[in-house]
Amino acid sequence: MDDDSPQARWERRTEVALALASLVFLASYAALVLGRGLPAAALDACLAAMVAAWALFGVDYAVRWRLSGQRLRFVRTHWLDTLVLVLPLLRPLRVVKVYEAVQCRRGQPRLALYARVVFYAGLSVALIGFAGALAVYQVEHTAPHATILTFGDSVWWACSTLATVGYGDVTPVTPLGRVIAVGLMGCGLALLGAVTGSFSSWLLQVFTREGDERPPGS
Repeated sequence: MDDDSPQARWERRTEVALALASLVFLASYAALVLGRGLPAAALDACLAAMVAAWALFGVDYAVRWRLSGQRLRFVRTHWLDTLVLVLPLLRPLRVVKVYEAVQCRRGQPRLALYARVVFYAGLSVALIGFAGALAVYQVEHTAPHATILTFGDSVWWACSTLATVGYGDVTPVTPLGRVIAVGLMGCGLALLGAVTGSFSSWLLQVFTREGDERPPGS
């Protein structure tokens, strides 16, 4: 049975709008970081869009906190929501949750569990990698002795970091850049573990099914 609490109803009503606001925030941030040749009015509009989206995130968090009736316990039990409010670049990951909710609501057939894990992990890698590349490029490309000088360098670094390869040809040199690197490493390990575990479980099920279907004595 679906949860019909006030908090759940609020989340269902706002999930699509907040997901769109998340994408607007990411797109506006990308324009601010990469659009150095844009007119000042366009950059101001992007900044205003970021502030407006962040304000929506804050209102949503406050309303859900109020409707939950948990007071300070809400922060402990929803620590990921609190982290995302502080680091809004992670908000586009909400698109993954919204896609799942819309598919369930429409009664459409969904992908198998293992296929969904791989699909959502791939989408999460793309969103986290893009956001991480933007953040690192912003703080690194003007730093003294920087090796990440272009956005292409930053994308290459983000891909190698998420893949847990770490070639070391380009590396962050600023404290904030290294903090972002640690976060990307953790995300990469978690997503790689999720995909690997799901794939291993799928293989075990296939081998078990083949063993059950094999004739006795063969």
